[in-house]
Amino acid sequence: MDRREFLAGAAAATLLAQRQSAAAAKKKGVMLMNRIGPSGSDLYIANADGTGERKLLQHPGFDYHATFSADGKSVLFTSERNGLGQSDIFRARVDGSDVQPLVSSPAVEDAGVLSPDGTRVAFVSTREGYRANIWVLDLKSGGRLRNLTGAADVQGDPSGPDGYFRPAWSPDGQWLAFSSDRLTDWRGHDNGHGWEHTQELSIYILRADGQGFRRIASKPGYCLGSPRWSPDGKRVVYYEISTEQTWGARRPELVASVESQICSVDLTSGERLAHTTGPGLKVAPQFLSLTEIAYYRKGGPDEGVVYTSGRPGFNRALRSPHWSPDGKSLIYEKATFRGWTQNQPLYSWDPDWEYRYSDVFPVLARDRTLAFTEKAANSSIVTMSLDGSNRRRVYDVAKSDLDPALVSKGLAGAFMPAWSPDSQWIAFGLGEWFQMRRAGKARIMRIRRDGTELEALTDGSIHSGFPSYSADGDNIVYRVFAENAAGLRILNLTSRTTRVLTTEYDNLPAWSPDGARILFTRRVDAVNFDIYTIRPDGSDLQRLTTSRANDGHAVWTADGRILWTSGMYGFREEAALYDNTFQPYGQIFIMNADGTGRRILTDSLWEDSMPLYLPAAV
Repeated sequence: MDRREFLAGAAAATLLAQRQSAAAAKKKGVMLMNRIGPSGSDLYIANADGTGERKLLQHPGFDYHATFSADGKSVLFTSERNGLGQSDIFRARVDGSDVQPLVSSPAVEDAGVLSPDGTRVAFVSTREGYRANIWVLDLKSGGRLRNLTGAADVQGDPSGPDGYFRPAWSPDGQWLAFSSDRLTDWRGHDNGHGWEHTQELSIYILRADGQGFRRIASKPGYCLGSPRWSPDGKRVVYYEISTEQTWGARRPELVASVESQICSVDLTSGERLAHTTGPGLKVAPQFLSLTEIAYYRKGGPDEGVVYTSGRPGFNRALRSPHWSPDGKSLIYEKATFRGWTQNQPLYSWDPDWEYRYSDVFPVLARDRTLAFTEKAANSSIVTMSLDGSNRRRVYDVAKSDLDPALVSKGLAGAFMPAWSPDSQWIAFGLGEWFQMRRAGKARIMRIRRDGTELEALTDGSIHSGFPSYSADGDNIVYRVFAENAAGLRILNLTSRTTRVLTTEYDNLPAWSPDGARILFTRRVDAVNFDIYTIRPDGSDLQRLTTSRANDGHAVWTADGRILWTSGMYGFREEAALYDNTFQPYGQIFIMNADGTGRRILTDSLWEDSMPLYLPAAV
């Protein structure tokens, strides 16, 4: 059995955990982080009518985004079998045997497709700059690589999203079609009010030698994605969805109401032809013949495979379908979102630190007890030892007066615990969050670590959340949100008086370990959030990040540096194809307290955030 194939089996997580735990003694410590994305994914092959479904691989390993070769004898697929979060491209026979790596690096490697003659692989990669570009691997020349979209006449504005996705070979192997959000700006959902971004894609083609770059399909206010060629090479098919609805397409409560259409464009005349009408989110189109297109209807009661010819499709929850050259079968993945357990080993991009999964808002007490919001359950406050022992639910949201329906959706709960310096108290926000905060309520609470002496520190008259203790334990900084009030407030725990620190749309404050500065995220304009610090007396405001993308979830390290999450390198995939997520991208970075020395710490397809260093010695 191939060693890589073995690692993908059922024992992979245990083996990886053993190796990383053994190596942890030689590392600086552990970095906890949260990841929003699937917890697993398996590949399946079925007949075109859905019958005869079988798993592709005997030893799966978090596999997705599979495509057939032109001769139908093999498949390419993306896999995280080398470490959760680390996506590489593999090849296997259609019977699931002979799994071999094709493209592997610490960068994102995804969406691989073989050229018609089988000598080249086009794929999406974030290597050499962390942005998603289309690369080509020449299998004949011993593995020569070329960044096909990296040329100056192809690249867009680096301050914008500027990504390149879902490559597809023309039937003659001379051209590649792909989608891109080049020369578009960042835009929040809900007409610019939301933190998370929507995506506007156009369809482009480019010769395999890097020449002939041009846009073939675009529609203002719309997102055009997942291009595929007609058998005669004269048309390219794609899905077309409004830019605003790329938000709903990835939200479970909205996806069933999203509408898109399957369209194609004539490469010579530019004629646009709509092949579908009516409701439903339609994605993953593919020409099966000159007169028939297959596609997938995502979400809702009619979710499943559809054929424009009218022949029977089938209802099934699956993702990224790709049909065989003869149209008789298709390959796809089924993803799971069960979540990971606390301390699940993840791929470590930084050799000095062992990466592990954590539930949201992890925070470390001075006595090295961990606290976090248990969003995987009901968003209660949990404490535990670093090895996972002594786990205790200190505050149970089930005993609160919060709406259970909102709690079950993750829209209400006890968010962002903060330890007092003496490790005896935990402050947190209790209420309704995210889009519910506009009409909902939230208060700052605190409770002893043994679960006693629960008390409200604010009265709930104004939405208050995300507390952090001062280094001496005398004060708590938190944020307020209302139509007539915004910014950061500082509460003195002795006098119970509150003073205004800032009045802008500021959030997620964190007091520095030495007490000298307060870190926070500020909404700079309609679509941009950046990281700031300020002295507790309101002086010396410093802006540390200036990217046009979102920067947030900033926390201090024990040695006074700053960990945070940024979307500065843009999307890594078409946004409408994600599931159960908010912002479907975001990488973790570290910088000095003055904003210098920035360095990226993750490079995955998913939303990575809420980091926390657990040094081996504090």
